[in-house]
Amino acid sequence: MAKQKVLITVTTYPLPSRSHDELVCTAGVLENGEWIRIYPVPLSFLIDLKGNGQVNNVKYTWFELELRKRNDDFRPESHSPVNYDFRDLQIIERLDTKSNWLRRKNFVLKKVFTNMPELIELSKAPTNMSLATFKPSSIVRLEWKEEAREWKDEWKDLRKQGDLFALDKDPTILIPKLPYKFWYVFTDDTNKERRLMIEDWEIGALFFNCLRAAEGDEGIALQKVKEKYEDDFKANKDIYFFLGTTREWHMRRARNPFVIIGVFYPKKEIQGALF
Repeated sequence: MAKQKVLITVTTYPLPSRSHDELVCTAGVLENGEWIRIYPVPLSFLIDLKGNGQVNNVKYTWFELELRKRNDDFRPESHSPVNYDFRDLQIIERLDTKSNWLRRKNFVLKKVFTNMPELIELSKAPTNMSLATFKPSSIVRLEWKEEAREWKDEWKDLRKQGDLFALDKDPTILIPKLPYKFWYVFTDDTNKERRLMIEDWEIGALFFNCLRAAEGDEGIALQKVKEKYEDDFKANKDIYFFLGTTREWHMRRARNPFVIIGVFYPKKEIQGALF
């Protein structure tokens, strides 16, 4: 495949996996607005790209690189870099947020779904759609649940089998285990309440930033996450979800294989003016 120009819009929080190449999902859109998933993408690439340790800085950056369709993944959007060392990668530009994210909107909002049953139907064979932009009718609430606080030994052992991250750091230190899972409860245009897990890297990073500011008080940190993702977003933001399927549950043909892999949140606009 020839070089592809990709606007990165999604990096998910790393999750334990038997496969080295699905620890971080990186996805974006092409110039025509079509979605594309790229893996494996080394964590060192995401962290070191800007030289400041912030993974989210790759988001809304145009890259150009050679990609090939993955033969081991039935989802049509899934591709791999031809060169895993990214020697052919060109960084073009990062889209700013001027005019209420106008330049970003021009690409990520070219095709927007509002009906979850329609999207689920498209995830079935033969279409197998696995990435989409979705506009909820309303955000009902943010939910969370405590889960295991340590990575499984099986995942830690991957470090011993090879240089998984290409970094001179213990991955359990580099990527702390997120001790909570987060969900959005929302409605679509059928007025039915729906619930999807949020796997965006951004919400995990926000939790840990709030935890540090709260000097380790998880209750305060969780309330700060709620203030942004529920209170502020509902009141002030025009919310869109970037949805993606997990390969495992898509292969199993789960009733709804989608999770929220990113949240797009420009300000609300009223009569053409920013709210």
